Amino acid sequence: MNNTTPETVGLDPVVLRDQLFMLWNQKDLQTLHLAALQGFSKQSEPLEALLTILEGCPGRQKGRSHTLGHHVLFEFQTWMKELPQVTLSSLSEQQALALQRRALNLLIDTQASFVDGLINIYQLNSLDPAILVLYIMNLMSLRCYKEAAVLSVKLKLQKDLNMEEMCVPLILQNKLPLAESFVTGHYHLEQQLVTLLDSWCHAYFSVDEISRRYPRLSLTKHCMSQIQPKLLAKHVFRLMEKFNIDQGLCPNALHKRRLDSLRFLMYKTFVEKGMTEEIWSDHVQYVVADDLELRISLVELLVRYSDIQKAAQWALRYNIPRNRLPCGVWETQQDLPPDLQHIGGSAQTEDWIPSQSHCQKFYQVPLTKDKVHYVDSPEALQRCRNIVLKEGGVVGVDMEWQPTFGCISTQRVALIQLAALDQVFLLDLCVAGFCQHPGTVSFIRSLFSDRSIIKLGYGMSGDIKCLLATWQQLLEEPLKMEGVLDLLKIHPKIQRQKINRPQNGPKEVLVGEGSSEKGLSLLVQQVLKKPLDKTEQMSNWEKRPLRISQIRYAVADACCLLEVYSVLSGNPDQFGLPSDLRSIMSRQSEKRGDKKKKEEKSCDKEHLRVVCDNMLQGLGRYLRCLGVDVIMLENTDDHRVAAKLAQAEGRFILTCGQPYQTLRSQVGEGRCLSLDCAEKARDQAARVLRHFNVQLKPCDIFSRCQACNSDQYTAVPRKDMVRMLKQKGFLQDDSDHTHQQEEGKLDDFPTRGVIPEIPRYVECQWAPLSELDPDTLTFPGGAPIQLHTVPPALLPRISLFYVCTRCGKVFWEGTHYGHVLSMFHDILHITDTEAEAQQH
Repeated sequence: MNNTTPETVGLDPVVLRDQLFMLWNQKDLQTLHLAALQGFSKQSEPLEALLTILEGCPGRQKGRSHTLGHHVLFEFQTWMKELPQVTLSSLSEQQALALQRRALNLLIDTQASFVDGLINIYQLNSLDPAILVLYIMNLMSLRCYKEAAVLSVKLKLQKDLNMEEMCVPLILQNKLPLAESFVTGHYHLEQQLVTLLDSWCHAYFSVDEISRRYPRLSLTKHCMSQIQPKLLAKHVFRLMEKFNIDQGLCPNALHKRRLDSLRFLMYKTFVEKGMTEEIWSDHVQYVVADDLELRISLVELLVRYSDIQKAAQWALRYNIPRNRLPCGVWETQQDLPPDLQHIGGSAQTEDWIPSQSHCQKFYQVPLTKDKVHYVDSPEALQRCRNIVLKEGGVVGVDMEWQPTFGCISTQRVALIQLAALDQVFLLDLCVAGFCQHPGTVSFIRSLFSDRSIIKLGYGMSGDIKCLLATWQQLLEEPLKMEGVLDLLKIHPKIQRQKINRPQNGPKEVLVGEGSSEKGLSLLVQQVLKKPLDKTEQMSNWEKRPLRISQIRYAVADACCLLEVYSVLSGNPDQFGLPSDLRSIMSRQSEKRGDKKKKEEKSCDKEHLRVVCDNMLQGLGRYLRCLGVDVIMLENTDDHRVAAKLAQAEGRFILTCGQPYQTLRSQVGEGRCLSLDCAEKARDQAARVLRHFNVQLKPCDIFSRCQACNSDQYTAVPRKDMVRMLKQKGFLQDDSDHTHQQEEGKLDDFPTRGVIPEIPRYVECQWAPLSELDPDTLTFPGGAPIQLHTVPPALLPRISLFYVCTRCGKVFWEGTHYGHVLSMFHDILHITDTEAEAQQH
């Protein structure tokens, strides 16, 4: 068979197609395989015959892989591997072109393997680009924008097509990831897409004007709700980073982000009182920069949040034109005495030891000022090396960087704090000559790679990310991490542990209970009895000289790690920890080394509970369909809602893009997973399941209500459903006789796949029908059965309905189960018995 060449007298391809169709219906795939190989060998023109078969295959469905056409194409590719002489080159140019045009007309089927197969077999990439572009434009005229984008990428036609004509309809249909795929790899197109999105971030942008350009495009309210400045600005910043686009090309998104930052600073300082005016002043100057409109907004916000005198002072500082000033500010400027016309002044002197009230309220550094060493030269670094790199030592490590409020994705480290023994070293990386000195980078490598030195940190992944942004050398030659103990990893264990405290102390350590603290400050409070003062956390760490309060904060963040470690090591049983904390460090190293091993991150479906950010609602629907406990944020929800739900209910957060860093810092390492926005929702779902090593079974499909996430149903037989429909007026009495007759016929032939007790594919909780109120037809929670959604025409062929007891939605067995099963067949755990059952 392997050496057979096509016979000169061919088998009619229509006859072969009918033969294969019969075997396909019989599910005799083994015989179909042999018949296909033999049939292809009997074709005088196999390439033409394949097209004839594919064009006439019944049941060809767009995007479906389990169809006869896909199977035939796969078998043909297998057959071709043994016959390399079967190519277009054996045909005349005219014949080859005719076959290529026919193959082109089959490409609207966007299932990847089908499209790729046709492109390869018929060498469609070699076609005249003008022909291909004309075909793509025809698809666009038919509003098949998704198909047009996919094919243009596969045929490498992006440069020959208009980016806006292709991408704008995709974006309007909430298919931005597909638009990203279209431009990826073509810098000028990437730039055009980002600048297009930025132009939509303008305050006066109207999506209605754009949609009117595409009157034949059907747009849902959900799609339209995604086209608004806040969401678009997030996409612009994400794509700027992804495509390495200059921020100067995106003035609208940058202005939007800076204006949002300005509003945040105003609220943080004048409403929450969580930021000193000195810190606020530093950040405000960074945010508004030289943008006149932002400076005017600052003055307007000061009138609203603070007082008109402060607004007048900043208006003078920035020389705001009189005609742009809010009412009353100009007059206030004229009345200001000379000593109040300028903001700021000489800095107040600070003492190293803070006030008594501060000492009583917050954790205090157990060091005098002379034990804090400023390191900004190779000579000072050598003294630091001699102490910090001592074998067997323990070093507290922390880092600070300038907050940029999302205007820059990754910050560079400004200060590194190293606490060892009774001294603290502050490495000033804002000194350019010192930061880029080879000795500085060498020291960092030596510190983190020395297994004998324990490096203590809290949430060190963020620190390491900023380190990599600071030194490109650490990317070119990866930084080795040995002997690192991240206290964030053991904090949850401490929080869950009931601790035997003195009578006056708390009996139990729980997240946020009786305290507004979080993160390291919460850990310090739980272990050392007082929290950290985080006032300086968001200060300007690139401004020199540093204030005493900043230095005190930086030193405290590193010193407290040593004290916490000392207490935990001294009494590990009290905190539910192993006697040797180094063993935790060893396990962390093993997990980093064996990241790809599923057992390190396995999670049963029953224990996987997630909250999906509002940019991943499609993913959430797929996961819920597969039985995963999913909460999905609404479009109007702030991302921080995800963190609150995760903390309150022990859920993992699934997010993408910019919110990841913020959310991860609120829920801890390993509780937040970032996904690629450009991936399809189905692929995202597969990635999530593999990440948590969830072993799904077919019975998990639809084990949760798709509308409300409940996992409890009640089974309603057809007779009871008919009775309830008539009770509520959804079914006429004169149709009763007809339904009884049809029911009688169907009772002789049981409905395929329906079991009277529970369906074969649903694994959930079942409530008795008796819990339903017979008069109101509502469940104990108050939800009525949604009878209006049951078409009367279904009654003759559906013998059992399933009703969600939380929301009352009605379900029945149809084709959707098979669709989901085939879509996720590669990740479902199917036993031999289940596989056999699916064939019947």
